[in-house]
Amino acid sequence: MADHIKIRQAPGTYVIRADGAVIGESTRALELTEGSYPPVIYVPREDVAMALLDASDRQSTCPWKGEASYYSIVTGSQVLKDAVWSYERPTDDLAEIAGHLAFYTDRVKVIRN
Repeated sequence: MADHIKIRQAPGTYVIRADGAVIGESTRALELTEGSYPPVIYVPREDVAMALLDASDRQSTCPWKGEASYYSIVTGSQVLKDAVWSYERPTDDLAEIAGHLAFYTDRVKVIRN
């Protein structure tokens, strides 16, 4: 693993809200820290209402994590385009985040309770 990336179990319960609605809640979240960037919470898919997410055509590549896929969140009043990302098949060093979703916090609230 890249020395500047750390993953740990995130303590507590995390609630994910989009457009005011709760779309997920997890006690099994992971916290990924990468260098000087703010920590990112990764939530297991099983803890998110996947019916509200639409796969996007957008993809990006990180040399340390692998290829990211994106999802838009469809709420009752809007579509939050590419608000969610996931590393479907992360690099071997970061296999822990496979099956998890992360959220752009300027569009989605990820709140620790």
